[in-house]
Amino acid sequence: MHLSISKKYLNILYTLISPLAGLAVCVILILLRAQNASDALRTLFTGTFSSVYYAGSMLNTMALLLTAGLGASVAVKSGNMNLGGEGQIYAGGFTACLVMTSVHAHPVFVFTLALILSVATGAALTLVSSFLKETRNASVLLTSFLVSAAVIPLIDGAITKSKQDSTQNLLALPYIPQQFEFSRLLSPSPLNISFILALVLAVLTYMVLFRTRTGHALSIWGTAPEFAKYSGFSSSANSFGTLAVSGALHALTGFFAVCGTYYTCHKGFYAGMGWNALTASLIAANHPLYLILSSLVLAWLFNSAELLSLTQGFGFDISGIVQGVVLFTIAASTFKAGGRK
Repeated sequence: MHLSISKKYLNILYTLISPLAGLAVCVILILLRAQNASDALRTLFTGTFSSVYYAGSMLNTMALLLTAGLGASVAVKSGNMNLGGEGQIYAGGFTACLVMTSVHAHPVFVFTLALILSVATGAALTLVSSFLKETRNASVLLTSFLVSAAVIPLIDGAITKSKQDSTQNLLALPYIPQQFEFSRLLSPSPLNISFILALVLAVLTYMVLFRTRTGHALSIWGTAPEFAKYSGFSSSANSFGTLAVSGALHALTGFFAVCGTYYTCHKGFYAGMGWNALTASLIAANHPLYLILSSLVLAWLFNSAELLSLTQGFGFDISGIVQGVVLFTIAASTFKAGGRK
């Protein structure tokens, strides 16, 4: 009993280390580089809550991290480390924007078609990893990353190729029609209905993973694959099914970003989103409900770092440094924890 309690508190400590490390990096950079350290520290800790816009932007970032983080959690929980999140997010957003701007029909039909094709595109991108795992025992971690790395420049090229003349924006598809834009919950911030949908998805994912036989089978594949195999659980169902769901949730994140935040698909909108979502998932130990809190903490940390860069005149991207430190700390703490589940 005592050992169980000690392990519980140790896991909580490991969970807190990574965001605290990112916060410590921000503080150190402020003390070393800021002209007015006290003002910069105030911006770091309270700037995000100083206006409706900044607070809404934080919650909007949280919604995107939460949705993609659920995709990462499902994959990791089943023993499949999906590192192709960014390509899947980009593909989902690209497909949604392309359908909404090129198909001319009833708005309900176009919106539904865009949603279905968007999530289907993300799921389809995982088929290569699933197939190679089942036929060649290839590492999902490696193949998913390689597929994503190949898809991203292809989408970049497709966006550029879609332009007919030099007066059009070579960096983005046309803006989606206004009827497809999500209404804002907290104007003038980009916070929209995807925030509520992400919370609902988190609860549903929790119910599936922790309250159904399928969820228990996935957890066994993630913790004891040999036992799952000899217990008669289907390896192909685990690989194809969970990775398809993971890809679909990542693509749904791209759909949310296009309809609720950017209203177009521009090059690079996915950047950092997939890795940050994976970070949030690992902090939460792949638990959908804990992921709500970890997504909120990281959204606050990253948005505060960006606000600090904008208002304090730093000549480099603090948020990028913080992201790297947080992810590195997670890797180190997870290794020390012996593969914390």
